[in-house]
Parts: sequence; structure tokens; C-alpha cells
Amino acid sequence: MDSNKKYWKGLEELNKTPEFVELNKHEFAEPIPIEDVLTGGGLEGRTPRRDFLKAVGFGVGAVTLAACQKVPVHKSIPYLIKPEEVTPGIANYYASTLEGQAILVKTREGRPIKIEGNPNDIIGKGGLSARAQASVLDLYDVTRLKNPLKDNGDYGWEQTDSFVKSELEAIKTAGKKIRLITSTITSPSSLGVIADFLAAYPTAKHINYDAVSYTGIIQGNQNSFGKSVLPHYNFDKADVIVSFGADFLGTWISPVEFIRQYVQNRNNKSLEAKKMSRHIQFETSMSVTGTNADVRIPIKPSEEGVALLNLYNAISGTTLPGSQKLTNNPIADKALTLVAKELLQAKGKALVVAGSNDVATQILVNAINSLLGSYGKTIDLDNPSKQFAGNDAEFAEFVGEMNSGDVGAVFFLNANPVYDYYKSSDVVNGLKKVRLKVSFSDKNEETAALCNIIAPNHHYLESWGDDNALEGYYTILQPTINPVYDTRQAEQSLMIWSGSTVKDYYTYVRNTWDKSLLAKGGLSGQAGWEKLLQTGFVQTVPVAAGNYSFSYGLDSVAQKILDHSKELTADGSKVELQLYQKVSMRDGKRANNPWLQELPDPVSKTTWDNYANVSPADMRKWGWQDGDVVKIDANGYSINLPVLSQPGQAQGTISVAVGYGRTIAGPVGDNVGKNAFPFHTLRNNTLQTSVVAALTATGTNSPLAQTQTHHSIEGRNSIIKEATFTEYIKNPGARTGKEEDHKVYNLWDNYEHPTYNWVMAIDLNACTGCGACVVACSAENNVPVVGKDEVHRRREMHWIRIDRYYSFNDNGDNGGTTREHEIAKLNDLDHVKVVYQPMLCQHCDHAPCETVCPVLATVHSSEGLNHMAYNRCIGTRYCANNCPYKVRRFNWFNYWNDARFENYLQGDHTQLVLNPDVTTRFRGVMEKCSMCIQRIQAGKLKAKIEKRPLKDGDVKVACQQTCPANAIVFGDGNDPESEVSKALKSERTYYVLEELGVQPGVGYQVKVRNISELEA
Repeated sequence: MDSNKKYWKGLEELNKTPEFVELNKHEFAEPIPIEDVLTGGGLEGRTPRRDFLKAVGFGVGAVTLAACQKVPVHKSIPYLIKPEEVTPGIANYYASTLEGQAILVKTREGRPIKIEGNPNDIIGKGGLSARAQASVLDLYDVTRLKNPLKDNGDYGWEQTDSFVKSELEAIKTAGKKIRLITSTITSPSSLGVIADFLAAYPTAKHINYDAVSYTGIIQGNQNSFGKSVLPHYNFDKADVIVSFGADFLGTWISPVEFIRQYVQNRNNKSLEAKKMSRHIQFETSMSVTGTNADVRIPIKPSEEGVALLNLYNAISGTTLPGSQKLTNNPIADKALTLVAKELLQAKGKALVVAGSNDVATQILVNAINSLLGSYGKTIDLDNPSKQFAGNDAEFAEFVGEMNSGDVGAVFFLNANPVYDYYKSSDVVNGLKKVRLKVSFSDKNEETAALCNIIAPNHHYLESWGDDNALEGYYTILQPTINPVYDTRQAEQSLMIWSGSTVKDYYTYVRNTWDKSLLAKGGLSGQAGWEKLLQTGFVQTVPVAAGNYSFSYGLDSVAQKILDHSKELTADGSKVELQLYQKVSMRDGKRANNPWLQELPDPVSKTTWDNYANVSPADMRKWGWQDGDVVKIDANGYSINLPVLSQPGQAQGTISVAVGYGRTIAGPVGDNVGKNAFPFHTLRNNTLQTSVVAALTATGTNSPLAQTQTHHSIEGRNSIIKEATFTEYIKNPGARTGKEEDHKVYNLWDNYEHPTYNWVMAIDLNACTGCGACVVACSAENNVPVVGKDEVHRRREMHWIRIDRYYSFNDNGDNGGTTREHEIAKLNDLDHVKVVYQPMLCQHCDHAPCETVCPVLATVHSSEGLNHMAYNRCIGTRYCANNCPYKVRRFNWFNYWNDARFENYLQGDHTQLVLNPDVTTRFRGVMEKCSMCIQRIQAGKLKAKIEKRPLKDGDVKVACQQTCPANAIVFGDGNDPESEVSKALKSERTYYVLEELGVQPGVGYQVKVRNISELEA
């Protein structure tokens, strides 16, 4: 490694703050309160037996009944095995779909407990996001409505139908408008039902509304090419990728698909072929995509449009009117000139994307991509994405219609504008003038609470349906459990209210597929239908992507961009505010999901909050510390939020995540963070995410629950190893330390692995830090949620964590004074590099935890795994102290059944999501990654039953299976042909803290960056 390369997890570690030093000088973060343990005070929760009986009682009364009902609805077809009835102890897998992606649903005894990616899905190829993994928990949310409501009182379905139909007839007779407001719907069957409803009521109109808008891209393509579509991007076909604020690896459009594409040109296979794409990111706030970029340039929102104008000029050789340099950002100016050269050299294999929702900006991006020959290659307008079809102008018009008294009835499906519309007060006032207000929400949330009828929809795991999120790709949705509560699918309600002659929605879906969709997959009849339910999708032959010529006057576009830039430019007393989405919360619809709330943000490593990201230089200038609460005023709205010093944040800017500040979400999501949606502005009929804001210190401090420095590395830089692509080409093993020859001394006896040797390989070049593995592990292994206060006490329980390391070149005092060194460090903090490292139990052959356990609770297996015998553990925590990787967790409480944590677990009901193959750990014991031992045993048992050897791929651990980047590979190291053996033979492979001689069973591949002239 370079001797002057410095790695650190957080600013407190870099600067050795007194608080950090104090917390890390002790053996343990907190002592065990022995007196409390002995007396039961403070640690005693409710009686476990009582909790157990309550959980069982609920199961018999609700979910178990739903799982085992013999009502002959329409039988779902298992994906892999077809038992006549549910067999206790045997899992069934059903094909289904979630947000257009084909998935598999694992059920045990009739209850869904785990979501997996369908390995044949064309979007994720088996990979899933953290949100998809967490979706199963929403099924067991006890705040779901149990039946229909009228004016917030219980109501029957017959009464509801009678009331709604009579109201609709009266409104129809009066000629009043009827509006159906939904988030983007891509289901062919749902759209058919909606079309039938609109036909029955001529004054009705369907309006797509998305809290996070992509109207700018869609309208930009309409203006540029006459195609009102959201393109399908092909990052795998791009040699050079330039992004302006588009977090395509985190939250932009289809991140699971984009991650899969992106790593194809950056993983082991690509590097061994001496090929690697180039990625340059211009952005305001440090995003997941920015952390993965080869080169990242911080720019203000006001500079983005100007930067794109300069890039267009450099590529086209022309000068658009009003073009100007970024006078206060010479680094960006220099980078743009070099980026233009690289893009031109990669013509036909280049891609430029922008996250802006401004139409003029997107038109200019289209012009640039047209010059680069991207259409038909890296951009496909003929097989577009059908997601995010929301129209900002149409929804604004609807709000005006309500306030004018023109709307007689409004229906809300998966839309919550009272919370997430930027002018929610206009929505609230308008609803007061609407006669019939119906929500299909399964919870009494912000918008539903103002409706006179709530007709609760099924959870997707209880529903029939289909999806078509990508042109030519159709997926099927089938129920994996009967409805837990007295809910009804929204489409069924619309069919009843519109007088449909089709008896139920299942029949409607079946008719839709029989008419045309089965034939698209070469299927027909009952056999074809059953085949569809087994495979989960059909795919048609894609249309050949066309090469489109750009034709639109850019003079007016340039002027609009410059005008917008001036509007966003803040004077000395104000800052530029940018709104963004977090990987976990996104738009906030899933705020009541504790797995998502407790998932650390990949960049800030903060849980259970949103906050204002501020650059370290600005924090120092204003004299602020992390957690200091400031008042943010913008767009006639203000909130108080704690600040967080975020390396990489552009100076003179702040960024705040939307999706927080829910007021009627449930016990988990209520009043977590503050609502930032009202900071949006509507400009030229599209919602804008940037605005000028004023900041005022309040003098208070609200500590944030962060995880990034809970486990100090004590300056050992051998944990992270990285190289430039140029260095890798010259010597692939140069950064692994393999060339060093030194004598090794062993303090332990060597273990033999006669049958299996379970090992893992993790490619740091593929890992994007998305966090899907963290949630997948929690779902598979019954990892408890502990809540913000416990996280703040350094007690998070995740078995796998993703360590985020910052780095820069530390050149001593830079030949000057200490003050000059501090200033240089602050400038370096604007341009830090980031590396993500998944860290879990390393299952060392010479495990230091095993040698110090006084009761043999942690022991070594003959298959290379470090086991935990929970009923032996007495909680000394010696093993945690002796673990150099700090991957062991101590159960301070019975988190699953302690009354104080019911708020986070949503009640005893939620325990029905637990995996019965994994023991739930009790208070006072250590736990850690088991390499999904239950999956290993299941794989071996299956091979034994089938009288064959265990094959590579028979066993996949949860983190490996969900990873969209295929960054994690697990298998038998004794098999030289296994994927993991081949991965560990890579010249990039190294072992973390290998110098300690503990012989870890997890190998990492060196991080490689494609650095060129831009870094010179």
C-alpha cells in the first residue's frame, strides 16, 4: 500500500475527538449491570411464557388460520416442489413479483417468512434490494386495518359497496368530476380494471402521481424525440459513464438492475480480461453512486446545468449562448474538459445521465448522448422502463380542480399526497370540498385519515395480479397466504363499483393472460397458466433499439438552464439545499418497517433519522458539531434538523433526505425525523429538488445514532487494500502483500477439513454498499431490531455490517504549519475516496475467540466454521474482546419479547415472521454470523436424500443470494472447481489482518479504481 494513504471510518476517528478516545479506550463500550441482572431490575421484560402463549394465541386466531384455510380459492403453484398440503418443517417456494421484479417467496407452515430473487429474473438475476427483503415484514404489521372504515368507524364490505355505488351514481348524475389518483401502475390487469371503471363513469380520469418525480426525463424525451418514455439504460454496454447527480446505484429508477449491469465491467471476470469501465460522478451530496465512482467531483445544484452546458460545448465544438465557466469551481472546469475527451474516445460506448427533474436539463443531456451515439446502444427508447409515469402538471391541475369545487369523488391507491406533496395544505383544503373520498390504503395513514371511506387493500403477498415494469417483460403475482384480515384487493373493489360482470379479480387476471399475455411467452391453456405460476414471468423478444437523431433548438434550452442556475445561487447568508432519497426509506411509504429504519445509511452509517448533511469546512466555519440542531427555512416552510459533517458534501450546500417525518405511519415510523417534501418547488410544471435555504442555529443538540465508528480499526491500514487499474494491469497481485516473504509462526494446532471447508470470497470492486445483505441476514437469521437508543449505545445486532472507509493522501504537515495542515485536510475532505467492506464473522481456523471462552460456548467445526452453543454461553464477552474483527454481538435484552422494544417490533404478531430453522437468542449471550448453518445442513440433507454428492451452488447463504452485484461468493474450499475456490485464487485476493495469523475463512479482492488523467 502507499505509505501516505490514510483510512478512517468517521471524522471523530480521523480527528481523535475526546469522545471517540473515551469510548474506545475501554475493553467494552458499556459494562454489564451485574446488580440489575441479579435483581431483575431494569432488564426484566414480560414473562417469556406469557409472550409465547400470546404469540401462539394470535397465530391460531389469525395468521395460522389464514395460512391453513381450506377455502378452495385458486391454488398457487409452488416454484420448486408441489406438496399436496403444507408439510411441517418443509419450506415451499412460490413465484411472485414485487415492483416488476420476479421473486420467490419462501413459506413455512403456510406463512411467508423470506423473499428471494428469482434467479431467472432479467432485472436482478436473483439479486434483490434491502427494501424487497424487508417487504415480508409489512405483512405482519399489526397497524394494518382489519376491515373497511367509514368516517374512521368500522364498516362492513356490503355497506361500503352500497354507500360508494350510491354516491358515485349521484356524482355521475350531477356531472361532477371523478378522479383516481394512483402511484404509477404497470400491471396490465390493473390498468384494464381502471379502464373499465373510467368507462362506467365518463367524468372519471386516472392520474399517475409519484412522490419522487421523473417527469423531467419523460417530457425531455417527448421534446427531443417525440417519445414520452423513461428510457431503459444499459450501463453494462458503457465504457465511460458520466453522471450528474443521478444516484443510479442507490435510488435512481432501477438500482438493482443498474448495479447488476454496472459491476459486469468492474468485477473479477472483467478485470481478469483486463477490462474496466470508467465512471465519473458530479454531485452535491455524497451518494452511494458517488462513493463507487472512479472520480467524484463535488458541485452545487446551481452549477450542474452550467457544467452540462460546458460539457456539451466541449463535445460539440460549439458555444451555446450564455455559456460560462464555473468560476468558483476550477477543479470541475478542468474535469469537464478531460471528461469530454474521454466520452468522445468512447463514442458509441458512452453514457451521460442526470438526476435532475428539470426538462431543459434533460433535453441538454439528450443532445449530449446523441452526439456520443448512445441511442440504440447504451440508451434504449424502444424497450423503455414503465416505472415512474407520474405527471407533475396533471396532479397540480387536479389539486386546483379540488379547490375549485369541481371534483365530486376522489380515490387514492398507493398514493399519500397529504404527506408527500410539496403543497400538502392545498390537498387538505381541496379534500374538504370533495363529497366522496376513498382510500385503498391498508393503514389509516395521512391521506386515508381524511377520507370518509377506507377500503383496505391486500398486502401483495395476499394478492393476485401481474406487472409489466419493463417493455416486453411480464411477471405474475400470486398469493402465498390467504388474507390475514378482512381486507379486499383494490381492483376487486373497483370492479364491484363499476358493475363488472367478471366475478372476481383472479378471473380478471386469468382472462387478461388467456387473451394475449400467455401467447407472448409461447404458452396457452391451463398447462400454460400453471407453467407461468411456476416460472413467474414471460419475456417477449425485445424490439431492436433504434438510433435517434436529436432535433431541438438548444438556444432556449441554454437560457432556461442559466435562469434556473441563477435562481438556485445562494448569497453569502444562505445555502443551496438539495433533497435526496435514502436507500432504505426512499419516499417514506415503508416508514413503519423497523428493518429499514435500522438499516444504516451506506454513506453516513446513520439509522432512525434524517438530518442535514453539511461539508466539514462549513461545519468549522459555522462552529457546529454533529447533532447540533438548526432551523432550515426554504420555500415558505421550515423544520429543525440535526446537522452531520459529511465529507464530500459540496461547500455552501446542505442536503436532506425525504421519506421521514411521517405523522400517521405506525408505532415504528411516527415522528421519526422531519418531513422535507414541502421544500420541493414546482418549476415549468415539474417538481424540483433544489432550493435556496436559510440556516439558523437553535442552540440545542440531538445526537444521531451512527454505527460507523463503533468498531475502531486502530489505524491498521492492512484492512483495506486498493490499487489503480494501471497498477493492476502491470502487477495484479501488487497490492495483496503476497510478494512479501516472511516467516510465519503458529500458536495454534492446524485443523483438518476432511469433507467440506466452507469459505467465502468478497469482491470489494463489486460491492456497492447497498445494504441488501444486512436485511437479508436479519430476515434469515432472526436478528432483532433494537431501536435508536440502543444503536446510540453501540448495541446494534446486525450479524453482517458494511464498513465504510474514507481515505485521502495524508502528506504530513504539507511543509507548513499545523494550521495550514488543517486547512489542507478540510480541502481533502471535499474529495475523499470511499471503500465499502462487508464485515462478518471470518470463521478463522485459528479463531482467537475460541481460546478465551471459559465454557466452550464457541468451538471449531471440522468443516471450518466457528460455532456458537448459545445454551453454554454465560456472557463473559471475552470472545468479543479477543475478536480482531469486532463481529460478535451481545444480547443486552430479550429484544424479541421485551416490552420496551414492542414499539419497534410492532407487537407479538410480528414474531410469526421468524425463521423456525434458526434459534432466537436470549438475553446475556453472544451471537454472530453462522454462515447460515441451517442452509448448509439443508443442502447436505437434500443431496443425501437424492443420493448424490453436494454440488457447488446447492448452498447459498442469505447475503450471497440477495446481493445484486454478486459480490459475495460462498462454497466449499475443498472443491477446486467451486466458484469460491476460483475466486479466492484471484491475484487480487487478500485476507484482512492476515498478519495476525488467525487464518480467516473470508478472502477479499482488492478494490481497483480506474484512475486516469483526472486524478493527476
